[in-house]
Amino acid sequence: MGVTEKSIQAMQGLPFDNLIGGPLNACVKAQADAAQTTLNFINDVGLNHVIDEKTGQETKEAIYVYFSFVQGGRKAVMSVPLLTIVPIPYICINTIDINFKATITGVESSSYTNELSVQKDVESNSTIKKGIFRRKTTNLKTTVSSKRDSKSTRDSSFSIESTIDVSVHASQDSMPAGMAKVLEMLGSSMDLLDPNGELSVNETEFYVKPSEKAKLVAQYKSPMGVFMPKEIKCGNLQGKVNQSDGTVTFELTKGNYDVIVGDGLTHKILVKVSELVETPAPAGGK
Repeated sequence: MGVTEKSIQAMQGLPFDNLIGGPLNACVKAQADAAQTTLNFINDVGLNHVIDEKTGQETKEAIYVYFSFVQGGRKAVMSVPLLTIVPIPYICINTIDINFKATITGVESSSYTNELSVQKDVESNSTIKKGIFRRKTTNLKTTVSSKRDSKSTRDSSFSIESTIDVSVHASQDSMPAGMAKVLEMLGSSMDLLDPNGELSVNETEFYVKPSEKAKLVAQYKSPMGVFMPKEIKCGNLQGKVNQSDGTVTFELTKGNYDVIVGDGLTHKILVKVSELVETPAPAGGK
């Protein structure tokens, strides 16, 4: 197997799922954490949690901030929803760049050894004669050995470099359509308030026929900018409350009336009966 094939085989063993999928999963989790951070910010900074005493259910109310200033020589108060004047964090991951380069370093070594050994025995005899009946014999035995060794070594190495670079680009994202609509509605709720509250009536003088009653429509806006129709009093009369616009309608006969809210706001109402009766127009329009 060549070096190239071995390198490819080693590359296939790398955990690409973790190397590439890990950064992607981390970015997805970071985006989810950013969304949760936005939700927590809105709940903790911009909303009040109120428990309904009758139902026991929790409702959320927008927090308003109030600025007092002088306008036209009189003190005025402006109410502004807090969420409309503070930046809401909307962090979004725009792009994710993953640059991957692998590094694999391998060394392969192989060796071969050949060994040859040869051994040979050599034997020799010799006889020496001295005089009559005297003989001396000598035997020699010699061993000759030969050994030959051969050894070869082959080394091969290969190297592949691998690195992974992750570049994440995030920015303040555009506001979701739903939240933009909520802020638009909250922005339209900005109001200029009287620090003492406002009591208004449709008329202070009424002229009615003897058989008719005057209809007085009163409206009270508290210093917090909330319509409170039940706070309006007109003598011992029972008024009809309209919850849609926060008004109270009283039916009045001839006389003088005081429309009161608390101890400070009062309107004097006068109802007069007119004895004049309209004369029918002549026939033919003349």
